[in-house]
Amino acid sequence: MSDIGPSVPLITLLTDFGLRDVYAGIMKGVIAGISSAVKVIDITHEIPPQDIRAASFCLMAAYPYFPQGTIHVVVVDPGVGTTRRAVAVELEEAVLVGPDNGVFTGILEHKRVKAAVELTCTEFWLSKNPGYTFHGRDIFAPVAAHLASGISLSMMGPPIDPAELIRFEIPSWKETDDGFFGVIQYIDYFGNLVTNIPGCCVEGQIWSVEVADREIPGGKTYGNVACGFPSAFVGSHGFVEIGVNGGSAKTMFSMNVEDHVQVIIKERKS
Repeated sequence: MSDIGPSVPLITLLTDFGLRDVYAGIMKGVIAGISSAVKVIDITHEIPPQDIRAASFCLMAAYPYFPQGTIHVVVVDPGVGTTRRAVAVELEEAVLVGPDNGVFTGILEHKRVKAAVELTCTEFWLSKNPGYTFHGRDIFAPVAAHLASGISLSMMGPPIDPAELIRFEIPSWKETDDGFFGVIQYIDYFGNLVTNIPGCCVEGQIWSVEVADREIPGGKTYGNVACGFPSAFVGSHGFVEIGVNGGSAKTMFSMNVEDHVQVIIKERKS
């Protein structure tokens, strides 16, 4: 790794392991055994199982709030033990460690890659003969710990052309005659429907959202409406969002990721 980095090494973990089992704790134990000085922060371990798109979105949402040089470990890995590559990717602000399966798509679409390597050097694994089902323990956690200890990224394996890193196709939003058309890109724990339409599209305007044959006036937050009623607003992620005060928009509208959403611009505020 280059000379970027906080004064105290920082590693984040983002997985679909949940909190009932020991997997996340084991990864922390591996990291501590290699570098006891490193700080570990859990972004989340509640990504829906094998949901690479949700992992990509959550990493993208959390990424700006961590200091320069943070090492982000993502383990949402339905292809573990197959021919999919294990990789580390250095950006201007951080290093990403995880499977090359699309989990870094959201970041890679917006950030310049300085260097990327395939993690083939077994010297920095937990064992030279890792298991087939827990690369978070056997490869990703120890590699992150060694990087946090100052080992160069180039020591971890051969370079990869950044253009060859796996990305999934991100649905695009578009402008229409009367507003904007997009899709639901993420549904959070509360059942809020996060669209892919940037909040800047509705700034300074009177607007509404059409979803599931219902029109919802645009506002500022959940509490703009009575309990049990839906509202549309620009959420904390910076996108147009649909929520229900005291309830779940996902349940109310029976919607899923990639379902269509229409923003209607009524008039521009003076």
